[in-house]
Amino acid sequence: MPTTSADGFRSVVFDCDSTLVGIEGIDELAGSRADEVRALTDAAMAGEIPLEAVYGRRLELIRPSRTQIDAVGRSYVGALVPDARATVQALLWLGKSVRVLSGGLFPPVAALAIGLGLEVESVAAVGIRFGEQGEYAGFDEASPLARVGGKAEVIRKWNLPRPTLLVGDGATDAEARPAVDSFAAYMGVAYRAAVADAADVVLRAASLAPVLALAAGSAERDRLRTSEWASLLARGEEILHGSADDPSTAA
Repeated sequence: MPTTSADGFRSVVFDCDSTLVGIEGIDELAGSRADEVRALTDAAMAGEIPLEAVYGRRLELIRPSRTQIDAVGRSYVGALVPDARATVQALLWLGKSVRVLSGGLFPPVAALAIGLGLEVESVAAVGIRFGEQGEYAGFDEASPLARVGGKAEVIRKWNLPRPTLLVGDGATDAEARPAVDSFAAYMGVAYRAAVADAADVVLRAASLAPVLALAAGSAERDRLRTSEWASLLARGEEILHGSADDPSTAA
């Protein structure tokens, strides 16, 4: 059974794809190359091949236009996992520092963050360039988030209030564990054994409500129980303790 600390976490960092949303943005862009791109994505997220070995290759296969990228942003907002927005809002209500850290492309991840009630400045993702007609013109190859080890680098540069909780589903999240105080593997969309094995907490239920229960300290949980977020906290605590109706529980 996972436990929470008396003081909780002051900062929470979320991955985007298959964590805040139930889709992978690159797969949404892939079109006729979907099978090829998905295989590359799965291999990278499982830690079988380095991210930098597939990042540029996938984008060259797809060459997404500005219009396509904007459509992914809308898809993100429409594909939030259960309790995602409410959990983010409750964390903000508690005064937590909330960030979105993604190896995805910046414009759609920023659109998602805005949909969650966050500022664009709370997002780190990979930049993309377009030509005068909106055609694909490359990505920010210097971005640390397009290579192995980049998430830890960004988290350290953020210098967030500690302790910090990282929530994600992929190998790039697991490898960032040394830069935070705890890593929760969110497996509610896709289960990746290697990532789960590297986590302090494994969240299997299709809900982000347990993140609120993990992040809130004991006094904060008392505040939540008399707030509009009371039912959200209760749901998260039930899942963490394995007593929810959903057979998928935290481990």
